[in-house]
Amino acid sequence: MLTKRIIPCLDIRDGQTVKGVNFVNIRRAGDPVELARAYAATGADELAFLDITATIEKRKTFAELVARIAHAINIPFTVGGGIRSADDVARLLDAGADKITVNSAAVRDPGIIDTLASRFGSQCIVLAVDCKRQAGRSIVFLDGGRTPTSRTTLEWAKEAVSRGAGEILLTSMDHDGTKQGFALDITRDVSEGVNVPVIASGGAGNCAHFAEVFETAKADAALAASIFHFGEISIPDLKTYLHERHIPVRLT
Repeated sequence: MLTKRIIPCLDIRDGQTVKGVNFVNIRRAGDPVELARAYAATGADELAFLDITATIEKRKTFAELVARIAHAINIPFTVGGGIRSADDVARLLDAGADKITVNSAAVRDPGIIDTLASRFGSQCIVLAVDCKRQAGRSIVFLDGGRTPTSRTTLEWAKEAVSRGAGEILLTSMDHDGTKQGFALDITRDVSEGVNVPVIASGGAGNCAHFAEVFETAKADAALAASIFHFGEISIPDLKTYLHERHIPVRLT
């Protein structure tokens, strides 16, 4: 059985790690290089770096900061924010990223997924989906959660996988930063609806929430930010908790 992955996320704004609630009310959370180094040393399985304002500010992700973080860690490193072209992907891979997330640009031009998967391989391309419930449906949002679309979360995830996305990073905007638990229903729908790994994001507040999203929602990985950044849960303690409940995790 494949081990479940624990992924701390560095949400980056103006070169600093930040965290908000429901994609707003942003506060600083520390130096990204030092946080990355600490997570790698304490058992994180991967690290995610999301430049949360790159798309709305119409600029590229900070490659120099990506390079500094990549140099400090020895675990897989996923980077996203403002990715619009194959050149953007190549620049970040050259800086040390292992995988790239695409979000808004892919919804606006789904063919970019085909292009990127063909050039770099599906294993390198992660579709990031920011979703929120409206009128009983889970809807895809763009531009850092600012712009609603007509796309439903599950059908968009399925299309992206058919085009070559090798993984789905699914963030529930309704749950983001609330510490009330992951969005189990939509996570399970996507996990059961696609044949690639699904990373659950948004809502982690305690160890039991991770067990729920792995057991009930069938997620392959779980991503969190503030509970790790502010020392509310340590990765070693979380993995011990999961291991004691017979959920397969990599122990250091």
